[in-house]
Amino acid sequence: MQVFATILKKQNYAYNELLADRVRHSLRENQAAFEEKKMFGGVCFLVDEKMCVGILKEELMVRIAPEMQDDFLVEPGCRLMDFTGNSMKGFLMINPEIVDMDEDLDKWVKRCLDYNPRAKASKKKK
Repeated sequence: MQVFATILKKQNYAYNELLADRVRHSLRENQAAFEEKKMFGGVCFLVDEKMCVGILKEELMVRIAPEMQDDFLVEPGCRLMDFTGNSMKGFLMINPEIVDMDEDLDKWVKRCLDYNPRAKASKKKK
């Protein structure tokens, strides 16, 4: 039973490492200083200590301007992030096939970086 629990635990924290490498490269190409944190069973990239972009399993998680959300939702492979059962305004999930090409991934990373200066940072734990 312990082996099965270990396998499940590893699966819960699995994310697409290749996509993570590509996100790192895109952030560097856009001259963004970033920090990585394991969150939500995936990895998130923080810019200016604010969640910017991440990977959950195989999908790209993006934090975009909430007022642009409806415009972006009509794009193929884009859906609301409903990780907790409730959608969060300004957070979208992008199907991996949609960001298969570097220029497509870079487009989404740039959208996240464009919004980042206006994004609110989460409160620090004391």
